[in-house]
Amino acid sequence: MAHFPVNHPLRPTYRALGGLTGLYLIIFGVLGLIETSGDEFFAQNGAEALWQGTNLGYSVISIAVGLIILIGIGVGRNADVAINKLFGYALAALSLAGLALMRTDANYLSFTMPTVIVTMVLALVLLTAAMYGKLGTEEQAQASREARLFLE
Repeated sequence: MAHFPVNHPLRPTYRALGGLTGLYLIIFGVLGLIETSGDEFFAQNGAEALWQGTNLGYSVISIAVGLIILIGIGVGRNADVAINKLFGYALAALSLAGLALMRTDANYLSFTMPTVIVTMVLALVLLTAAMYGKLGTEEQAQASREARLFLE
């Protein structure tokens, strides 16, 4: 059984990191939207925002994902945990797909190596925030501590 801590003492810190990740995605998306306005949706013309390759499509995706993450952080009550986990895995998969397709004509999101690295780091931050951000009752927290002690 995997151990995911409940009521971790640093939960507010990890929640803030998740929020900063969402905020970064929104800022990147808006700057990319400004940079690529007037281009085709999936143009591969080498446009950059914050030194990362982007196009109109990836900018819109970044804004949408960032907004959903911030809404989840605002709602709380473990909604942020589920959203961070979902988008953490999605961004990791997107990063690996971008790495695989970077030098092909199928690079529809105009990924560059810095884009792949930043997207993977954001995915790992979201997954870490999801792992340590779970909120529960005192009984669930006690069961989590006992499971951890049993595993050690």
